[in-house]
Amino acid sequence: MVPLSWYILLGVILFVIGAAGVLLRRNILVVLMSLELLLNSVNINFVAFGRIYDDFRGQIFAIFVIAITAAEVAVALGIVVALVRNKSTLKVDDVTMMKG
Repeated sequence: MVPLSWYILLGVILFVIGAAGVLLRRNILVVLMSLELLLNSVNINFVAFGRIYDDFRGQIFAIFVIAITAAEVAVALGIVVALVRNKSTLKVDDVTMMKG
């Protein structure tokens, strides 16, 4: 059995990579992928702690996070498509304000 510390270490590494991507990158698609890494690192920790404590709540929370992530991706990609049609760019700095 893999020890809990390895799961936590994997979650921390993914979380740090995702946080660095959100804070340092300027492409909207890269920022969205980094947000996915953040949420997946949380899912790894939920499932790991659920397995260690023999409780299904970790898996249930992970499923809810996956469902919320799917909805977030659908909305975000719709916004990205609208921004590309209007501004023709994917850089966060160029798209600072949305006007109707």
